[in-house]
Amino acid sequence: VKVMFDDAMQDPENQIKAIRSFIAYKVDVIAFSPLVETGWDTVLGEAKSAGIPVIIVDRMIDTSDDSLYTSALCSDFELEGRRAGEFLVKKYQNSSRPVNIVELGGTAESTPAIGRYKGFRDVISGDSKFRVIFSEDGDFMLSKGREIMQKVLALYNPKDIDVLYSHNDDMTFGAIEVMQEAGIRPGKDIVIISADATQRIIDYLKEGAVNCVIECNPNSGPQVMQIAKKIAAGEAVRKHIYIDETVFDEYTDFNSIAGRGY
Repeated sequence: VKVMFDDAMQDPENQIKAIRSFIAYKVDVIAFSPLVETGWDTVLGEAKSAGIPVIIVDRMIDTSDDSLYTSALCSDFELEGRRAGEFLVKKYQNSSRPVNIVELGGTAESTPAIGRYKGFRDVISGDSKFRVIFSEDGDFMLSKGREIMQKVLALYNPKDIDVLYSHNDDMTFGAIEVMQEAGIRPGKDIVIISADATQRIIDYLKEGAVNCVIECNPNSGPQVMQIAKKIAAGEAVRKHIYIDETVFDEYTDFNSIAGRGY
């Protein structure tokens, strides 16, 4: 197996250029993780015309023609959002007072951001005490997490913020830094829900600085290779495959959480 790799530097246009270069090289299989959901029909149509199968990894595309890809190996981002909401319902089941939520969204129009937004609201909309008072996209970046949290604290009294729901750990780290600088105790003064489950955030969970972590499992590489080998060998593969994931929260037996490795 020979692997050709291209880092698109967080730019969908660079991804399109990379895919076209792989088509020109006449590779056997193309696998990529689309930064946003739209804008792929043309280039994937070119791959299809060249007879090159495509594996969508981690995130999905929005297309009316699912023949443009052979298989999609993804996290169930809507389920991740629902799990975040379910934690809040459990956390505040004995409370009737309003629960004010600040949301740090991911990259606009990306599958994770769309799913985590929708799934979360599908759950909390069943109880009027849950109110999202602020939501802004932070591109999954630590620096944006800091920037947006600074904006939030300029707009709201910290005592009026009950929950921070962050679409990924990096943004959470940035927001926690700002809270600590402002004398706010993360996980205590403000309940924190984060998505990814890196080792650092699990350490924060164990310390009580984070209350709930929704796993987004990045260890899909071996499955991608298995799928690619099957496709190259002419074997049938499933069209959609979800990666196994779980939840770690303040109710979890911390001794049961294995080292993350990332």
